[in-house]
Amino acid sequence: MTHLAVLSRSLRLFHLLALILLVGLAFGCGSKTPGGRGGDSSGKSGKKGPRIPATQRPYVVNGITYYPIPSAIGYIEQGIASWYGEPFHGKKTANGETYNMYSDTAAHKTLPMNTILLVKNLENGRSTIVRINDRGPFVQERIIDLTYTKAQELDIVGRGTARVEVVAMETQPPGEEQQVAAVPGKLPAETVKPPAGAGKPQSPPAKAPPIPDFDQGNFYVQVGAFIKIEDARTLARAFAKRGRDVVIQQYPAAGMNLYRVMIFASNSLRKAKLYEKELQAEGFRHTLLLAR
Repeated sequence: MTHLAVLSRSLRLFHLLALILLVGLAFGCGSKTPGGRGGDSSGKSGKKGPRIPATQRPYVVNGITYYPIPSAIGYIEQGIASWYGEPFHGKKTANGETYNMYSDTAAHKTLPMNTILLVKNLENGRSTIVRINDRGPFVQERIIDLTYTKAQELDIVGRGTARVEVVAMETQPPGEEQQVAAVPGKLPAETVKPPAGAGKPQSPPAKAPPIPDFDQGNFYVQVGAFIKIEDARTLARAFAKRGRDVVIQQYPAAGMNLYRVMIFASNSLRKAKLYEKELQAEGFRHTLLLAR
């Protein structure tokens, strides 16, 4: 075989290999799935997965990544509570609400938004109920940031922090905000007992087995708030005639002293909510669930 024939054969082989390589590259590029939204590794396109709320996505603060948990069921935690006030008042919270330092909300790093928490001050036994609507506090060992009002109820405003236990009670659907507060301080100064002959006052039901969700102290339902003490006493006597334990508590609001009438509901939050619904069905539309 001549040198010319060998050269010709080598050129044909080179062209064949080049052609195979080009075909392979073409098929390789054509099999890739577009990245980003709308694409996945299966090759299917145009389908979007379930939308994750922004408040449930991982986020980074001060170099630390936080991963919100999908459910608060059974959640119990102990740690340091703090509070935040004036510099944040009126600003947006993590879920888009406007922060109100006098409301019943709180901030937590990972719990789902609208989780209802029972917060107990382990140093003095006081407790309150809050709803999560913000993220924080981003300080080591601190587990929850309370509003000014809730910090007052736990008596931690002066010190700034206290050791607490938080217990998840439920997750509240957006748009169905429930008014929940706590009775601060000691027992109300005035107690209205049922009159003689009205039957024995209903005693608080025995506590069920210790279930963190509900059996957490005494729960009252506020049925009215009045400027005049006599108006409060009139309503209180009406409930006392039913055999209910009623208390009247004086508290400052809007630059004046009000008197609120509170009916003992139950030691169980679940039963207290049922009683609150009964009162609402009777026409008491602006009830307020209170815990002590």
